[in-house]
Amino acid sequence: MRNTIRGVLTAIVTPFDAEGALNLTGLKRQIDRQLTAGNGIFCGGTNGEFFVLNEEEKIAVTRTCVETVAGRAPVVAHIGEISPRDTLRLGKQVASLGVDAVSVITPYFVPLKQAELIAHYTAIADALSVPMFLYNIPARTGNTIEPATARVLAEHPNIIGIKDSAGSYESLSGFLNAVAHIDGFDVLNGPDSLIHQGFVDGCSACISGLANVAPEAINAIWSRFHAGDIEGSRQAQARVTRLRTDLYNVAFSPAAVKKALQIMGEDVGESRYAVAFTEQQCQQIRQIVTASLN
Repeated sequence: MRNTIRGVLTAIVTPFDAEGALNLTGLKRQIDRQLTAGNGIFCGGTNGEFFVLNEEEKIAVTRTCVETVAGRAPVVAHIGEISPRDTLRLGKQVASLGVDAVSVITPYFVPLKQAELIAHYTAIADALSVPMFLYNIPARTGNTIEPATARVLAEHPNIIGIKDSAGSYESLSGFLNAVAHIDGFDVLNGPDSLIHQGFVDGCSACISGLANVAPEAINAIWSRFHAGDIEGSRQAQARVTRLRTDLYNVAFSPAAVKKALQIMGEDVGESRYAVAFTEQQCQQIRQIVTASLN
């Protein structure tokens, strides 16, 4: 049986300083906030702005996460690049840092057939020594991992699960049904609106971007569910869903998450991609954060 990662992993933001350079001191502060709430760490993902980090920065972020966590919680690092060659180069360096697992997004820009995705993931899993999660986020990549494809890849001894960020219950349940009888292959929920339902249906963990803003509220969904308080978990989910809806109506993640953290007094800097917040939007986010955390 392969090891299972359970509970909440926060898709940790990557803090930058006033000049836009990595702020590793700020990253340590964010990691400590999550550990205090009982959450593990998922670094270098969408909320970590991997798409605007160079390879050296991705390695520095992962090293900081592993060293700061120091075995107190799981650390999963995203290593997916557009080609198997680049993914493996980064993945082998990241694996040497001591992460518990890595995740690999589908290639992007070029549309791939399912057989090509199987070949892509198999080549990477064959070459890595660290356990690997598939990462499905078709809205951002243009490529979708189908449940039947996940079922085939689940037979690989080094592929231990899939993070599904397609955003729909249909997608999540499709993966859960496809791999229901495969021992040691886990489904990790990505959308913050489906955390509770994911646990009810059999997800082993969630990877949450909103946990950056509300670490305790996200963890409550898991901790209450795990304790058998299903109604309490559902109520915690309702609170998180309101926060998600309100915040993402102003702007999308990860920029909205970073702006909310700034308003909360957290030193995370601006996103590196082009998002300009108006004063009205900042005031909206301030009101949302105040309402959700009180």
